[in-house]
Amino acid sequence: MKSNFAFKTLLLGLSISTLSYAANMKAPVQMDQSNLMWKGTKVTGFHEGNIKLKKGELEFAKNNLVGGMFEIDMTSMTVTDITDAKTNKKLVEHLMNDDFFSVPKHPTAQFKISKVEAIRGAKAGQPTHTISGDLTIKGITKPVSFPALVSMKDGSFMADAEIKVDRTQFDIRYGSGKFFENLGDKMISDEFTMKVKLAANTK
Repeated sequence: MKSNFAFKTLLLGLSISTLSYAANMKAPVQMDQSNLMWKGTKVTGFHEGNIKLKKGELEFAKNNLVGGMFEIDMTSMTVTDITDAKTNKKLVEHLMNDDFFSVPKHPTAQFKISKVEAIRGAKAGQPTHTISGDLTIKGITKPVSFPALVSMKDGSFMADAEIKVDRTQFDIRYGSGKFFENLGDKMISDEFTMKVKLAANTK
């Protein structure tokens, strides 16, 4: 009798474990189909470029995104709007030094998802979810939220998002009107944008 009870308990435990596994799964971010573009503005114009993702993993429950993270390789930062090689190299080096992202000290940045909420009444082609989480830049972590267009079809997941970041929250003060006076046309916007595309396959 005790043996039969133990056997049933074991089966129940295995069933719960199997259901839990089926309900929540993790899938690596597909690097060849994912990318990150950045854009910063200033009084006299803007600069933009690309940064590679280093790794990432997304978590799903019943084909819905519920969590995950991605890591950004700050050493891969490029500038795409300047064609002169010397000027381009100078700006990249400036962005990587302590005036901006201190890349030698902080070679990676990271975003970790804490909450995903569906947007009711989202129109076709418009953001479908609001994603919240913790963004870490230069070793400083701050909460951010942003809209994202999320889709899942036949196990193929895709998310497109535009993340607006207040750089001064991450101790990036160079050219900021918050901290320096009389900058004139040398003032740089405190906010920069990261356009992120993430792909994953749950099959």
